[in-house]
Amino acid sequence: MTILVLGIGGSTRPGSTTEKALRVSLAAAAAEGAEISMLGAADLLLPLYSPEESERVPMAIRLVEEVRRAQGLIIASPGYHGGLSGMVKNALDYLEDLREDDPPYIDGRAVGCIAIASGWQATVSTLMSLRSVVHALRGWPTPMGAALNAVGALFDENGVCIDRGAKFQLELLGRQVVEFARMSSAGATTAGVGS
Repeated sequence: MTILVLGIGGSTRPGSTTEKALRVSLAAAAAEGAEISMLGAADLLLPLYSPEESERVPMAIRLVEEVRRAQGLIIASPGYHGGLSGMVKNALDYLEDLREDDPPYIDGRAVGCIAIASGWQATVSTLMSLRSVVHALRGWPTPMGAALNAVGALFDENGVCIDRGAKFQLELLGRQVVEFARMSSAGATTAGVGS
């Protein structure tokens, strides 16, 4: 069975450190045999989520449909003042449109969380915030959550991760998303056998 892993995240700056980190994790997922897709900064510049509005712009519809198709997610956010970026949080707010799905939201899906900020305090608090949002959406955060301190150089000019610790975290996270997505899919298939 092919597993689709969707990457969501970045910052408003194309080619940001956050997008580079997301690409490393997605590449690790692809190396495990997953199909990968990514919605980066250009795809996440959405209108402010408004629950009372039923009309959605095409980019918001695409986001919800891509999440609906995916068996695993990797979400990456820069840390701004100790929390998620507004752009990433707004994109996640659109997942409220999955509330009537069966299962709802991202229930039962493996989710890798990546947080990048300048300094450990902001990095860790952003990661914890992101994991809390994933829990609220009923997703399964992977045991490895990548917390990357951007004070030092993490990537070279070609987007190659040059920090061994960061690379280890990002690649392990990508592998765990695929592993847990496969286990969840196998469990769902097995559960349906006797029905």
